[in-house]
Amino acid sequence: MEEVCTVSQINLYIKNMFVRDYSLQRLRIKGEISNCKYHSSGHIYFTIKDKSSQLSCVMFASYVRNLDFRLQEGQSVVVQGNISVYERDGKYQMYAVAVTQDGAGILYEEYEKLKKRLLAEGLFDDGRKKAIPKYAKKIGVVTAETGAVIQDICNVSHRRNPYVQIVLYPAKVQGEGGHLTIIRGLQYFEKTDVDTIIVGRGGGSIEDLWEFNQEALAYAVVACKKPVISAVGHETDTTIVDYVADLRAPTPSAAAELAVFSYREFEMALQEFRYSLNWQMNNLLQIQKMKLKHYETVLSHASPQDMIQQRRLFLAECSERLQNLMQQKLVSAKHQMALYIEELKGLSPLYKLQGGYSYVADMEGNNIRSARMLEEGQKLNLSMTDGSAVVTVDEVKLSGPDGLDHEGATST
Repeated sequence: MEEVCTVSQINLYIKNMFVRDYSLQRLRIKGEISNCKYHSSGHIYFTIKDKSSQLSCVMFASYVRNLDFRLQEGQSVVVQGNISVYERDGKYQMYAVAVTQDGAGILYEEYEKLKKRLLAEGLFDDGRKKAIPKYAKKIGVVTAETGAVIQDICNVSHRRNPYVQIVLYPAKVQGEGGHLTIIRGLQYFEKTDVDTIIVGRGGGSIEDLWEFNQEALAYAVVACKKPVISAVGHETDTTIVDYVADLRAPTPSAAAELAVFSYREFEMALQEFRYSLNWQMNNLLQIQKMKLKHYETVLSHASPQDMIQQRRLFLAECSERLQNLMQQKLVSAKHQMALYIEELKGLSPLYKLQGGYSYVADMEGNNIRSARMLEEGQKLNLSMTDGSAVVTVDEVKLSGPDGLDHEGATST
């Protein structure tokens, strides 16, 4: 049985066929606009047609912002985008990413070819671009003598810095041969003392800005010895000059902002530098004064007079400490001597004699320590504190282990 598919499956399958076909993803189709509707969401729905066929198109709001003109019935345009299937309705349509008016398509192709070639040659490299002077005194402007561009540049410049000088070189900024006048303007300012050159004009279509996409002008900008700021068109307009210039400004007014420094900010910066310099100088002086004071102290401490004074103080302290130590030693020695005296008193016979005791010795001077050393009739010498006496032993009585006296000798 053959497989049965849903409508969604078939539409998805067909959509995938469109997506896989690379030739349908990057198309540029020429046709006439009809049934053009601007939706409240910002999307544009329209149809492009020729004599025998038509194609539905949609352009989403994210791409509509890049349009520099309004789509209208009957316009001849070139639509860039891809073909795909809208699954819900089961029909294919073109999803536009860019729309240019007919005639601009060929110019756009030439513009892209020149852009790729100059890019390959390195003319767009940031490394070769010159820095814009920060404090420019004189600005050269290459633009139309009449129009809002020069007025905008002068107004912004004098508002930012009333002392800056604006020099105009009148040039033809639209139409055949206009780029040649711009080149002559660059060459003229190269020989003057201007600090920066601004090349600019107002916005417009690719045809209006075509003189700024000329190869000769691109090489002239690169060869210019003065820094060049491009200010061509509005913010969404981009030309070859924008890529080769040293700096690109979205508008002429912005170019003046970039080229001319703010005198008020400059004065404020000078004031801040002045305050900062004074503060740093005062701070440095304080530090040097502190160092000088430190060196004076070090020198005063290192002087011979100060060293002698320090030694004298040291000797005085040592002498005082020595005296204190000697006094402490004497006091300690006196105290120790008093202790020794008391100990000697306890051992001194004379001290004991003062307590009523006597010193007993035989006639030869031998000390009698025990009653057993005595004999009856023996003469003894008794020494007392106030004199001495000779006595004779009449009877000896010995103390036994029981503590009772036993017969012995006694003395008279």
